[in-house]
Order: sequence, then structure tokens, then C-alpha cells
Amino acid sequence: MARVDHAVSSGTFSLDGETFDVDNNIWVVGDDTECVVIDAPHSVADILAVVGDRKVRAILCTHAHDDHVRVAPALREEVVAPIMMHPDDKVVWELTHSDYLWDVDLHDGFEISVGGTTLRTIHTPGHSPGAVCFYAPDLGRVFTGDTLFQGGPGATGRSFSDADLIVESIRGRLFVLPEDTVVHTGHGDDTTIGAELAALPG
Repeated sequence: MARVDHAVSSGTFSLDGETFDVDNNIWVVGDDTECVVIDAPHSVADILAVVGDRKVRAILCTHAHDDHVRVAPALREEVVAPIMMHPDDKVVWELTHSDYLWDVDLHDGFEISVGGTTLRTIHTPGHSPGAVCFYAPDLGRVFTGDTLFQGGPGATGRSFSDADLIVESIRGRLFVLPEDTVVHTGHGDDTTIGAELAALPG
């Protein structure tokens, strides 16, 4: 049976000439034999500690900010799994990895099955152009990266972001999910679709 495993990795986030200390959630979805890794933040060792001896089927990127993809190429070499990312985040990806490319383009509706569950890609631009969320209907979970947090939308005050668009993405693509869907975020605590629906007026 598929399960969700979690850890936190600490490091930095840099964009627009500024650097901040951040803690990132590591999410691993799968069963006892295989899994996918959602985002690859600061430390390959931190990720492998969650993966254990399972086969990694894919490294799924919610978006290409450096604190979410920094160790993706190194993790790819370690576990021999493809990096999957929405191509609209190419310009953001290249800020961190000008010498490497991801392997598989994610598009809205793209599905990947692992460990008895299926993750469906939902394109939610706004925090970045190629930001996506991964929805597992049978688990009642959605992995939102930096699109939706406990307390509202992700930040949009930096390059390649759009405040109106992120709200449109959340309302049009995430708030249509069942209200009891658990939201696993890129940073910080879990929430639910229902809680954020109530908290985002308009």
C-alpha cells in the first residue's frame, strides 16, 4: 500500500540577488519497494534517508527555484531516476543548472503511477511559470510545492512570479479538489483544501 514519508532539509534560497535560510519539506510517495521523490532541495543524504533501499522511479519537481531543485542532478546520478519538470520553468531552472537539463517534461494531466497509487500533475502557474502540484486522489493528498501553504498562496514578489495568476491557479485548479484533501506544502505545516478555501476570500 502506498504511503507518504516526510523529512525536513535545511539550506538556502537565492533569487534576485538575495539569499535566505530556509527549511524545505521532503516528500516521498510509494510503497516498500518503489517510490517517487517530490523536489530535491538541499541535501542528497537527507533525501536518501527517507528513500531507504527503495527504487526511485522519478524525481518530480513542483517548480525550479534553487531550494527545490539544487541537488536534483546529483540525486539523479545517485538513484538513476529521471528528473521531471514543467518546461515553462526552463528560465528558472537555468538560474541554478545551466549545465544540466531535466529529463521529462511535465504537462497538465501527466500521471505517474508508483507503489499502487497515481499522482496527477496539475499546472498551477503563479509562484513560477511552470509551477505544478501533484494530486493523489486515492490517498486524499495534494503536494503543492510553493503554490499553496497553510495560510494562503505562495510568495509572488520576485522574478517570474504573478500574484493574480497564483490566486487564479489556486481557485481554479486546487479549490475544486475535495475539501478534506490534505495539502502537503513545500515549506511548513500541512493544511487542507477546505481550510484554505475558507481563508482565501473572494
